[in-house]
Amino acid sequence: MSQYSINTIVCTIFALVAFAGNSVLCRLALGEDTIDAASFTIIRLLSGIITLLLVIFIVRKKHTSKTCLPLCYGNWSAAVLLFIYALAFSYGYNTLDTGTGALILFGAVQITMIIISVFKGNRLHLSEWLGLGVAFSGFVYLMLPSITTPSVMGFILMTISGAAWGVYTLVGRGSKHPLFDTAFNFLRTVPLLIVLIFFTFDDFSVTSNGVLFAVLSGALASGLGYAVWYVALRELTVTQAAVVQLFVPVIATLGGVIFTREVLTLQLIEASGLILGGIFMVILGRRYFVTPLKN
Repeated sequence: MSQYSINTIVCTIFALVAFAGNSVLCRLALGEDTIDAASFTIIRLLSGIITLLLVIFIVRKKHTSKTCLPLCYGNWSAAVLLFIYALAFSYGYNTLDTGTGALILFGAVQITMIIISVFKGNRLHLSEWLGLGVAFSGFVYLMLPSITTPSVMGFILMTISGAAWGVYTLVGRGSKHPLFDTAFNFLRTVPLLIVLIFFTFDDFSVTSNGVLFAVLSGALASGLGYAVWYVALRELTVTQAAVVQLFVPVIATLGGVIFTREVLTLQLIEASGLILGGIFMVILGRRYFVTPLKN
């Protein structure tokens, strides 16, 4: 029997596809100037709130605690991290091209999670270090030809976004009620969204397509995707959770091939092999290679 349940495997795959979906939808919305970054963020988070609360309403009868939902689930620190990630993500992609932004974002996620894990005393095994290196080298190989010199502000914003998502992921590892925690993390962003609306209202610029992309991003790729990610995190180590997210750019690129008619290249296939191979090494490393690195 595998170390991981079928539920964890399915949830991990769904979550990674959802993360990639956010990248594709963000490209379609902001890249084509169908909506401004603030409006995209606001609609995205509000859509996530509405969707998650509707799902909770449907499943609430089966839940044992019905009287303290707003008080018992989620927390303000996770909500703030979620808001920072979403806002910095949107504005970062206004000043960076897709390849550079993705590299900075997922590099920051990975580095943040690994540094915090090591800082807490979780020593990586040799196989995990090797897998980490292979996966990241594949990611760099995939994105390298499209990298351009990033703007300082774009680099900072995407780094902040990645770091916030990395910490948000770590916070969610202890979640016993992923759907409810995610829903009320989203709900707690409302005060922050009101402040954002107040400061950016005069700059709003939306089209019907932009609203559609933001709603899809918030309702499906973010709301449900993040809840499912919290489920997957129950059986993933910090290192595994960090590294598997390097597969997101591969899925996003495939999404670009399907939805934006980008060309499927040999480079993509080769990079995918490196990334998947590295992820495989990390996931199996702790199970089969139990000797830790010595200081």
